[in-house]
Amino acid sequence: ARVTPRFAGLCTFCRYPMLEAVAPENRPVDWVIYGVPFDAGVTFRPGARFGPRAIREASQYVKPYSIEHGVNICDVLSLADAGDAPIKPFALKGTLDSVSEFAVGIGQREKGARLMAVGGDHSIAYANMKATWELRGRPAGGLALVHFDSHLDTIDMTGGEKWSHASPFRRAVEDGILNPRSMLSIGIKGPINAGTDLDYARDNGVTLVTYQRWRSEGVKTIDAFLARLSDQPVYVTFDIDCVDPAFAPGTGTPSIGGFTSAEAFGLIRHLARAGRGLDVIGADVVEVLPDRDVAGITSLLAGHVMFEVLCLNALARRAGRG
Repeated sequence: ARVTPRFAGLCTFCRYPMLEAVAPENRPVDWVIYGVPFDAGVTFRPGARFGPRAIREASQYVKPYSIEHGVNICDVLSLADAGDAPIKPFALKGTLDSVSEFAVGIGQREKGARLMAVGGDHSIAYANMKATWELRGRPAGGLALVHFDSHLDTIDMTGGEKWSHASPFRRAVEDGILNPRSMLSIGIKGPINAGTDLDYARDNGVTLVTYQRWRSEGVKTIDAFLARLSDQPVYVTFDIDCVDPAFAPGTGTPSIGGFTSAEAFGLIRHLARAGRGLDVIGADVVEVLPDRDVAGITSLLAGHVMFEVLCLNALARRAGRG
């Protein structure tokens, strides 16, 4: 930034280079970030299809050094923006298949690269999780997941549709991609449509830390979950609506009474477990709706969430893990 101003040049995620611009001797990269401009899976306000574009612009002000962790992620990780995945605006399952194929193709070309998808609505998490699972050899036990959200996203069907943003993790469990007993959902809060909406997660062993539970007991349950996982690799999914709309108004399914921005960052940083990091094998940040944003604060928040998640992996790499 002290050579080329942040307000100049083409926008990429956090000013990381475009993948095709990375010199051959510096490839493959550690993390490939790509946008998924798709929101046909929403159940309330549309517009998250413009999220990747807005987050790219806002993330020009994301810097590489973390004071809290004492790590410069660009000293540890090679990062690149792969552009946007191909989508089919009128086909939900068709888009998820297209995005997954795109992501797998990147992973196969960039051997060992991890994938971060920037949405778009939360339905796209299924596609990036599937690609991550396939690139890791389709482990029989499924992936472990840390899930930040106001909603569980384990509903079977909404309006006759099984692939909306209300269902990605249920579909992932059914397809063997996700192990529900290794899934932690943080920030869940209501009201919800019916008490039975909680049944699938509870019956299948998902660890639930509602917002109120976190307020009451702190990180006790989160720490117990992490201890049980030990050093198992983890996928991280972050729905921006877990943050209170006072801090993140730009989302299509706002849920009142959530985390402040600082609380959300604190919880992500807590996953580092005393500076050891977390072996994050894939991630997504979703549900930013720029038309409902105020002064771009939600898009800016999303860009910094991306940074905080990457910090976890940078710490793990520095510690010789991941």
